[in-house]
Amino acid sequence: MKFQVFKDGKVVDKFKLCGAYLFGTDGVSIRRAKITFKNGIVECEKPNLGTAGLALLWPIDGFGRVLLPTTCLPERPAPYILNVEIARARLMQIINKREDWSFFDSVEGLEDIYKEAQDLFIQSIQKITEAPRASKLADESLRKAIVFSEKLAIRQAEALFDARSASRGFGRGCIGCRVDPMQIYNPKYVEKLLDFFGFVTIPINWAQIESTKGSYDFSMIDACIKVLGKKKLAISAGPLLCFSEENLPRWLLRSGGGFEKIRETAYQFVSKVVARYSSEIHVWSVVSGLNVFNDFGFNFEQVLEMTRAANMAVKAGSDRALKIIEISNLWGEYYATKTDTIPPLVYMDMVVQSGIHFDAFGLSMRFGKNQSGMHIRDMMQISAILDYFGPIAKPLYITDVEVPSQSGDGLQRSEVAGMWHKEWDQPRQGQWIEQFYKIALSKQFVDTVTYSKLSDAEDSTIANSGLLTDRLEPKQSFSTLKKLHDAIFN
Repeated sequence: MKFQVFKDGKVVDKFKLCGAYLFGTDGVSIRRAKITFKNGIVECEKPNLGTAGLALLWPIDGFGRVLLPTTCLPERPAPYILNVEIARARLMQIINKREDWSFFDSVEGLEDIYKEAQDLFIQSIQKITEAPRASKLADESLRKAIVFSEKLAIRQAEALFDARSASRGFGRGCIGCRVDPMQIYNPKYVEKLLDFFGFVTIPINWAQIESTKGSYDFSMIDACIKVLGKKKLAISAGPLLCFSEENLPRWLLRSGGGFEKIRETAYQFVSKVVARYSSEIHVWSVVSGLNVFNDFGFNFEQVLEMTRAANMAVKAGSDRALKIIEISNLWGEYYATKTDTIPPLVYMDMVVQSGIHFDAFGLSMRFGKNQSGMHIRDMMQISAILDYFGPIAKPLYITDVEVPSQSGDGLQRSEVAGMWHKEWDQPRQGQWIEQFYKIALSKQFVDTVTYSKLSDAEDSTIANSGLLTDRLEPKQSFSTLKKLHDAIFN
């Protein structure tokens, strides 16, 4: 498959392939695919002849730089026009989501822009043999279509959010925040944490707690419980297990033990932690990102068995505990390049069908970095991915939300990580958070949304992502979230 890339009606000679991957008709990333750019052409080599789509970071004048897909297309000798195929995919998504949402009525103030987008796309197809002209018409169509689609997603979310709020469908812990244990004795930090959050998550890192085999350091968790335990808060903790290098004790990584030994060791750690805090903590993120983080190279059956063992260990430590299984990288790009991984929905289906006893799925959603799963997406895509996981028949907890309040360097440059409308700043972060929370909480199957960082910190996955500065001064996003909380509960 080949795609010719145009900018302003001219073939481009330079183009960065950020976040690029191929996917099949089932939405799953295609393995052993090779994507290159040369002489104005994106060339995609894949191991089979089936239809496929291309997703990559794409610039849109006036809207930013967003990771967007094409539709699934058959192979052919002649190159497709990438601009046209991305516009086609967005218009198709609008039609599909309006049907899913039963949103057939005309949308006041928006229908004109949608009709213009459709008309421009029809013109681009009519001029398809004149590639430069077709690409310019498609660019205009996409600009209007993406504005319409995002406003449509927000309009639909606001209607459902208001209805859910009016019927008192939100729990008091629907807006949460992850705690920074290093700040727990800072009165100003705790004051801001208690300002409106009804749900807090204490981080757990096995590598830090059991850095020496059999020797446990619970001081950070104990400190958090001491400060927060008597407050009117719902307290969760986790993830108890995450099989990425930074979360695994070095002695375990070096042990060379087989799967049974690792499972037994993990079971003992989980049950010990949960039993210690069973009277204070009733919600546990049991295992996180096992669909993608798998440093021991567990096979399909072992991933399932480790998930089962971890949930059994929580039950052994506390019979009343609510158990969450966390999913990372929701669009599944990682599956194209990382071995020993499982597509998100496949893992979720597998866990549900296996009869493992747990209570909810957690979804991690971080944006603003040139890494798999973290490129900027627009609000229509975010709403659509939540709908995609909605039918799983388990409640969803958004366990980690993170976006920057200023553009960063390196992997966080907007050229490679993406940009939402304009360069990131505090007002932009606040606007994004307001729209994201309304979309997430408009879904009846979403119970809570937890922000990853109350304040800026050096160890953040996304730099400058806190709701407060490193001096604990409120950013616009903090005020935005507080207003949203007050609108729900006052």
